[in-house]
Amino acid sequence: MLAESTAVMLLTERTWPLFPAMDVLICYIAATRSRRTGIAAAGIVLTVWAGAFVGTWLTVPRGNETVSDLLSEVSGAAMTVVVAWMIGNSTRQRRNHREALHTEAAARAVVAERLRIARELHDIVAHNIGVIAIQAGAANLVIDTQPAGARKALNAIETTSRETLAGLRRMLGALHQAEADPAKAAPAAGLEAVDRLAETTADAGVRVEVHWLGQRRPLPPEIDLAAFRIIQESVTNAVRHSGTRHCQVSVEYRDGELAIEVVDDGRGAESPGAAAGTGYGISGMRERVALLNGRFSAGSRPEGGFRVAARLPA
Repeated sequence: MLAESTAVMLLTERTWPLFPAMDVLICYIAATRSRRTGIAAAGIVLTVWAGAFVGTWLTVPRGNETVSDLLSEVSGAAMTVVVAWMIGNSTRQRRNHREALHTEAAARAVVAERLRIARELHDIVAHNIGVIAIQAGAANLVIDTQPAGARKALNAIETTSRETLAGLRRMLGALHQAEADPAKAAPAAGLEAVDRLAETTADAGVRVEVHWLGQRRPLPPEIDLAAFRIIQESVTNAVRHSGTRHCQVSVEYRDGELAIEVVDDGRGAESPGAAAGTGYGISGMRERVALLNGRFSAGSRPEGGFRVAARLPA
């Protein structure tokens, strides 16, 4: 750029072919360098061009050309520099905007992944730890009077603990596989695990009735996982907070959606953490459903107990 500017000043009229090249250079600098650098480059070129025009006007006979004509020529040349700088600056701003959008999208993806992992950990651990706590309390009560009952509770604790550890290992393995190759990540639990969930909950002293309605069919993985996690969290809340001995789960395959309902006949909102909208479990379920554009509700029933309902598009 400095070389061309020097040529413009020294060669006077023979430099006209250099003007378009100078404009292209200014556009390139404004598009690829910082705003300050682009403005400085444009200022240098404007200064050199003004000097070249004035030098040409003073040294080369111009006939009847006046100062106004000179100013008109300088203004026209300056306008080409300004336009070239504006084009390059606009290109740089668009590129910076795209990069900012990509960075923001990546940051949102990281936050969403962290939230997903947090929900998965909560869903895996909360249910089984609740069952373990109940079984441990029962074993402590009957260990002196009913050794067989205490032994059964301890066996249930051992089984549930191993399942929890296995679930955590599967999740960590899936995370490692997803980092290496997302296509080979291990599949997560789904509605096929509901019957096993009912068996585990029965061992904790709460009978779970599962009703399957409609024609069962394969579901998208995210719907299948969300449905199971909602049922798991609802049953966990019933076991830990409601004081009920009975819980009913309904899964209905409808046209275009999956309807889930979990009801118990316990203490309802009077139980700690069971009130709708409180606790991480309820908010986590609501977030899951909202991310899938579904509908969610949770609250006490007029006849007593607690009800969780979700509608997921399928």
